[in-house]
Amino acid sequence: MEIEQGLLILRVPSCPLWFHPAVLRELRASVVKRCRRLDYLVMPTATRLDPLYYLTDQLSQLKEKGTHFKLRVLEDEQEPVCTFDGKKVINLASNNYLGLTTHPKLREAALAATKKYGVGSGAVRTIAGTMRIHMELEEKIARFKNVEACVVFQSGFAANAGTVSAILGKEDFIISDELNHASIIDGARLSRARILVFRHKDIAHAEEQLASVKDQPGNKLLITDGVFSMDGDIGPLPGLCDVAEKYGAIMMVDDAHASGVLGRNGRGTIDHFKVDGRVDVQVGTLSKAIGALGGYVCGTRDLIDFLYHRARPFLFSTSHPPSVAATCIAAFDVLEEEPQLMEKLWENTRYFKKELGNLGFNIGGKNTPASETPITLIIVGEEKLAMQFSRELFNEGVMATGIAFPTVAEGKARIRTIMTAKHTSAQLDQALETLKKVGKRLAII
Repeated sequence: MEIEQGLLILRVPSCPLWFHPAVLRELRASVVKRCRRLDYLVMPTATRLDPLYYLTDQLSQLKEKGTHFKLRVLEDEQEPVCTFDGKKVINLASNNYLGLTTHPKLREAALAATKKYGVGSGAVRTIAGTMRIHMELEEKIARFKNVEACVVFQSGFAANAGTVSAILGKEDFIISDELNHASIIDGARLSRARILVFRHKDIAHAEEQLASVKDQPGNKLLITDGVFSMDGDIGPLPGLCDVAEKYGAIMMVDDAHASGVLGRNGRGTIDHFKVDGRVDVQVGTLSKAIGALGGYVCGTRDLIDFLYHRARPFLFSTSHPPSVAATCIAAFDVLEEEPQLMEKLWENTRYFKKELGNLGFNIGGKNTPASETPITLIIVGEEKLAMQFSRELFNEGVMATGIAFPTVAEGKARIRTIMTAKHTSAQLDQALETLKKVGKRLAII
């Protein structure tokens, strides 16, 4: 820093470190101090340093680890073969289990509702945004799930987080499976209840955790996923219901990946295990097998009435467009009327799992839980390799998502695929051939 003809001259080395925001802030502070000492007038800077520079640092770390990704952009319909980023690929990444995103009955229902009611509700449910069609959807779901009542949320995430945080407080306890969905974890944190985690699907450990607080005041909630989204295994509902009943705990199940997949006509794990009446809070989704958007909670009429009054995502979010509500109503009709869709889903699932295993891939059951549902995994382990595997599959015409930390544990990165009812045998065989080719190239098999 020098003074020449009344000007302050900064001579900056050509080192990238000098341009780091933290360094620039320190430099500016030094300049201001020197100028004040020399009685120079310090003018406010016209350039504002980015206070979020640390996010750029973290993104750089992701890129160095090989786990940074860019969003793939779908350019046509969500189908078994579709176009992402201008490339036609076999789609193994969608939650569209039954292919309902493009079902003719759902299209017709959406168009008819738009013509009749317009494109939006215009308000939150508790002010002026509850339309007759919203009530019809909730009544439809309640009948389908064999419960007294239902409330629909804007997403499955909102349903879980909003419900857990509404029905519990800081004097209460949550006993939660270690692999439960992020929306359950966030809801538990928002509730400020004390959280006790039990080992994955370990009924004895769940009971041990519950027993440790049985004599303490406060409500106790025992909560599990029905189907675990990153491993595809099914929660042990009968045993957990026994534990909840023994200790007088609330039993809650997130059935997002079981809706439309397990149970009679897709009624979920509660129906699958025949534990109707033993699960106090049932959460489901309208965004996966149902083919549209949203989440819901089922239970007693008092539970639903309470959520109308206290669940913050419900209270502070505009309700679904009428087209979405109509689409979901039509989807539940399809579940009842077209059971062959679920049959085809499971036929494809059994075939694909068997052939992947025959190729030598680790499809779970070794150092990770074994999948019991259409969620079909290829365990890779190393994060960078899993993401590279996903990219090279895409280049070869197969869309299969790489999953790494923090979504799954470190050292357990994977490719996550999901079967649908609309995949043909030829499409699955072509995908298997591509998986084999790329898997051998990368020494995964």
